[in-house]
Amino acid sequence: MSLWGFGKKKEPAAKPAAEDTSVARLWSGLAKSSARLAEDVTGVFTKKQLDETTLDDLEELLIRADMGPRAAARIAAIMREERFARQIDDAGVRAALADAVETVMKPRERPLDLTDGPRPRVVLVVGVNGSGKTTTIGKLCYLLSQEGAKVVVGAADTFRAAAIEQLGVWAERSGARFVERGQGADAAGVAFEAVELGKREGADVVLVDTAGRLQNRAELMGELDKILRAIRKVDDEAPHETLLVLDATVGQNALSQTEAFRTTANVTGLVMTKLDGTARGGVLVALAEQHALPIHFIGVGESAADLQPFNARNYARALVGLPETP
Repeated sequence: MSLWGFGKKKEPAAKPAAEDTSVARLWSGLAKSSARLAEDVTGVFTKKQLDETTLDDLEELLIRADMGPRAAARIAAIMREERFARQIDDAGVRAALADAVETVMKPRERPLDLTDGPRPRVVLVVGVNGSGKTTTIGKLCYLLSQEGAKVVVGAADTFRAAAIEQLGVWAERSGARFVERGQGADAAGVAFEAVELGKREGADVVLVDTAGRLQNRAELMGELDKILRAIRKVDDEAPHETLLVLDATVGQNALSQTEAFRTTANVTGLVMTKLDGTARGGVLVALAEQHALPIHFIGVGESAADLQPFNARNYARALVGLPETP
């Protein structure tokens, strides 16, 4: 499946997986979340009718499933309007719930377009430590390179030697240019050099890693501002995209992280990782309701193929445990 269409797509080393394999990965990745939600839904709808009491109970269980009060209230309202007082079996309840979840999430379904506009497209990637940020950059680098894009990767997370080494491996595997100065180097200098190299060599995309940071670490937030200033010395419109990588296992903390980074980094889109390791997949519904930001990718495993473009319908159906569809 083509995501961007840069130049001539490279022939993969192995036979490409069928498109329905990615759907299977999503269902498998959300298995913990769907099992928890399905059990709760079955427990609530013993009457087989969506009356006022069961809809109130539904709202409470959606909150417990990390969807948050705003999304839970909206989903219950949608189901109340469309299905109120009708006899319905367990499969019907799940189908109605999936439709309501899709309604909430569909406006956030937007592909990451890196083909439009001047070259190179500069993508800054931010997030807290442990969110999967560096791995996500590596996967993006690989997927872009497989589609024929000329990529430069800047290792501006100079706090962690492991992050630099990890990105170097991904860049080498992908055939991308790699810019690094080692642990403890000036992060803004690395970002500047990466964007300058991308511009000089006619790259399609420059991916810039940054150190994991929290909103209460003033020195790290200050460094992020320095990185932005350095990038804009090469291209005053860059970064063209700022992706916030969030870890699904932190649950509702993802909401406060998003709020903090929107304020400091002008985030343009979200990537949610580690959905395969948690029962908190409902938090992405809460993010969709509370923050008007595109959800570009979700991570449901370790391989590059497990970083998938977000599809609201597939996500909603997998989350509530409905059967897979092509």
